[in-house]
Amino acid sequence: MADEEDELLETELSYDQKKEIAKWFFLNAPAGEINYVAKDLKAVLSDEEVYNEAAMEAFPVYNKTHMICLEMPSGAGDVIVSSYSEINENEYLDPRTAQVAIVDHVKQICTKVRPANDEELPSLYIEEYRYALDAEIQRYVSESYPKGMSAVNCVKGKDNEGPGSDFELVVIITAMRLSPQNFCNGSWRSVWNIDFQDESQVLDIKGKLQVGAHYFEEGNVELDAKKDFQDSTIFQSADDCAIAIANIIRHHETEYLASLEVAYSKLPDNTFKDLRRKLPVTRTLFPWQNTLQFSLTREVEKELGLGKISIISVVSCLSFGVMYTNRISKYDRYCSASRMKELKFGPKKSSVAGNRTRVSWVKARYPNRWTTTDMLLELLKN
Repeated sequence: MADEEDELLETELSYDQKKEIAKWFFLNAPAGEINYVAKDLKAVLSDEEVYNEAAMEAFPVYNKTHMICLEMPSGAGDVIVSSYSEINENEYLDPRTAQVAIVDHVKQICTKVRPANDEELPSLYIEEYRYALDAEIQRYVSESYPKGMSAVNCVKGKDNEGPGSDFELVVIITAMRLSPQNFCNGSWRSVWNIDFQDESQVLDIKGKLQVGAHYFEEGNVELDAKKDFQDSTIFQSADDCAIAIANIIRHHETEYLASLEVAYSKLPDNTFKDLRRKLPVTRTLFPWQNTLQFSLTREVEKELGLGKISIISVVSCLSFGVMYTNRISKYDRYCSASRMKELKFGPKKSSVAGNRTRVSWVKARYPNRWTTTDMLLELLKN
């Protein structure tokens, strides 16, 4: 058996296995952190060939998935790297400036820019709708997302020259807040597909939001929240369609952001409690939903006839569902002098057998005056 384990430990990973593992780490890096992951992977792999091939395959996918924004040379503007603006492997269209950016994915930079060809741009009829919607979305993003970027691309029917045909526009909104010096990074990504159906004069709108956050100071906490939406409006003029679509997007994104804020305001009361053991060892659930009506210290002191007790002991007893196992000598400390006299035993040398005898005697005579989990839960039920 030992020989088999040693043989497994000594087994060398194949080239493809190393590459796939490296790609997994690349693709699962949080927003803005792929370069940190790359640096560590390069040191761990100690294989330049495996690292380079994994990076060449993973970086383009990561950049498009996270919709990174790159500055174009000579102050020509910014381009969003996404599958909706992709012309070929390294070229991405910026429809706002009608330029094509050539991108180095691994270095995450834009190396040069060229003018877009006519076949890469939508027709004048489609451009009218695209331009109007882009202006409205740009106004909304500037108001709602610090350092946010947006783009509107035509992904279907861009050659249509006039009414009578269907086409589809895609709205992309991306925003990142990177603060690695404070051990915190976050991103917001939203994609809205607008299907212009000329025959039914309806616009079908489908949206997908994705919010990511990573906090890693002395720990590793990551948020990856996703939400899908569906809506519609009527087919109107370019300006009216743009206003209606922008208002729908604003409504859904604002509503989702508000729901996130509500969820995290309730995080200590709901989510963290869900991480606890569902059923304690006593097989009795603690009534978390009614905790506000209890003043544990006051009620326990009153009902058990004790002096001041440690609320930490009581809460620990209730929340973890274990017996309050302090020996009788510790119990004596909580009893008043008159209670000690009534019980007819004072502080004595404690022994296991003696404690068992006294515990059973006290329970028999004073069933409501013993601080065990079952007694406290019974009290709370009543």
